[in-house]
Amino acid sequence: MAARPLARMLRWLWRSSARSCSSGAPVTQPRPGEPSQPAAEELSRRRQERRQFLREHAAPFSAFLTDSFGRQHSYLRISLTEKCNLRCQYCMPEDGVPLTPKADLLTTEEILTLARLFVKEGVSKIRLTGGEPLIRPDVVDIVAQLHRLGGLRTIGVTTNGINLARLLPQLQKAGLSAINISLDTLVPAKFEFIVRRKGFHKVMEGIHKAIELGYSPVKVNCVVMRGLNEDELLDFVALTEGLPLDVRFIEYMPFDGNKWNFRKMVSYKEMLDTIQQQWPELEKLPEEESSTAKAFKIPGFQGQISFITSMSEHFCGTCNRLRITADGNLKVCLFGNSEVSLRDHLRAGASEEELLRIIGAAVGRKKRQHAGMFSISQMKNRPMILIELFLMLQDSPPANSSLAPWDPLDVQGLRPRVSFSSWMMTLWKGCRVSQTPPLAQQWLGSGSPQRHYSSHMDSETNSKCLSPGSQAPAAPSGSLPTSHQLTHLDSEGRAAMVDVGKKPDTERMAVASALVLLGPVAFKLIQQNQLKKGDALVVAQLAGVQAAKLTSQLIPLCHHVTLSHIQVQLELDSTRHAVVIQASCRARGPTGVEMEALTSAAVAALTLYDMCKAVSRDIVLGDIKLISKTGGQRGDFRRA
Repeated sequence: MAARPLARMLRWLWRSSARSCSSGAPVTQPRPGEPSQPAAEELSRRRQERRQFLREHAAPFSAFLTDSFGRQHSYLRISLTEKCNLRCQYCMPEDGVPLTPKADLLTTEEILTLARLFVKEGVSKIRLTGGEPLIRPDVVDIVAQLHRLGGLRTIGVTTNGINLARLLPQLQKAGLSAINISLDTLVPAKFEFIVRRKGFHKVMEGIHKAIELGYSPVKVNCVVMRGLNEDELLDFVALTEGLPLDVRFIEYMPFDGNKWNFRKMVSYKEMLDTIQQQWPELEKLPEEESSTAKAFKIPGFQGQISFITSMSEHFCGTCNRLRITADGNLKVCLFGNSEVSLRDHLRAGASEEELLRIIGAAVGRKKRQHAGMFSISQMKNRPMILIELFLMLQDSPPANSSLAPWDPLDVQGLRPRVSFSSWMMTLWKGCRVSQTPPLAQQWLGSGSPQRHYSSHMDSETNSKCLSPGSQAPAAPSGSLPTSHQLTHLDSEGRAAMVDVGKKPDTERMAVASALVLLGPVAFKLIQQNQLKKGDALVVAQLAGVQAAKLTSQLIPLCHHVTLSHIQVQLELDSTRHAVVIQASCRARGPTGVEMEALTSAAVAALTLYDMCKAVSRDIVLGDIKLISKTGGQRGDFRRA
């Protein structure tokens, strides 16, 4: 069927579905693509007045929202909820995601507090996202409160459209000025397959209502996936002939649980070529500053089309976006897994100045660009629906007024997932503080939650050895030279696996240990083998062996190593009511087995916790460390 006749048929279907949808009362239908004149004129007048006021009262842009590459972040996306009433295949794993407890999500007042702070510092556009933002009961009130913020030019929402027709009149009155609606197919049956729910006609009614109320353009987001909807490209383009739409074709992006595959991705250039074959007169439109989209228009068409090329042609150089997740974490890059909790600092009583320093530090650490499509697909990141699988270690200390002022750009070299103590010490050194502040002493001193215990066994210790064989041979003593450069980074500072292809095969061995402080009750039950779950020492030993073999699957940048021998020993220390774990691994190859030994000891310790947690929650795991290693270019090592 020709594209233009199909477009007319689809517009007829669109109008019919909008009238007959059972989600609400019938709506008045304007001519295709024509918003009601009074609504459009009033919306345009209000926008012009607001922009004029903001131009006259513009303030210098904040240094806290300017990164080390000079990018000014004036656009903030705020997730209102992790919940969604659809289950889109590219966004959420099929079995859903574990939701954050309600108490850990941002409250309305916390959302507005952060929004005020960002707007005060220069943010001029806020977009409300989710999950699905329109299922939040107070979304209209949030929009109204944001509309009162001086300096905010645009309030937008990205929605799946299910609740849009019902709420849009209230949202427009509250101050909503821009709408993005997700729609990946024009075929109702395929819609249900993609989103795993019904609702096609409700989305159509929502788009119709947005046009009727004068929004122009109404942005329609379409994620293009090979074998699913790339055959509908021309149908979507044809809709822009008589409707004020900006159909935005989005390259399929990888997030946790969406089973991303390079072969499913249809690139921008491939999509453009397909469309130009049908409409060779397609014209490129000028790109707006900081735009994520490459926009095109067919002469004579009312609407336009755009391409979001996150995977094939990144737009990191002009990125001006920051994100706050529903649980209050600040993300400076959609594809980065580094986050900082603003919620925790807010609830700890942080002042506005302290929050700005934390935000400034995060923005200052933002990289020049993301890692590229193949690296991104291997990275651990939130599912798109949560952008929370609780993957990030919280590196940020509690807010405290004793922190001295510091320049956020001084700490741009910090990397995520470092230990808390290293993070704090590096931060204060980078801030040129002459001595460790009281807060650091509180967190890093004897009262620190990161307690350290020696796993050294006293000769008089009454112990029970699970594996009564000889101890693993001690590695020869010697210095292990360290590097001032991290080895798992490429020349641009991105995570990368080390190439060991040219290194010679040598005999490698490593020994690691861990300590589990059980307390007297759990210790006695293990000693007498009376736990209801069974023999904890046997189970922990088997877990340690299995973990050593699976290390490369657990630690992203570890090489797979074929181990020739694994030994896990567990000894009872009655003086401390503890179990001392020692794991040794041996292999012949081009890379060492330290990670295998450390993983083995750590997982054995976690297994003991799991076996005993019904008896006591006061169990402490600690002192996981490398004891010795042999083999490799950097020589042997033995801990003193």
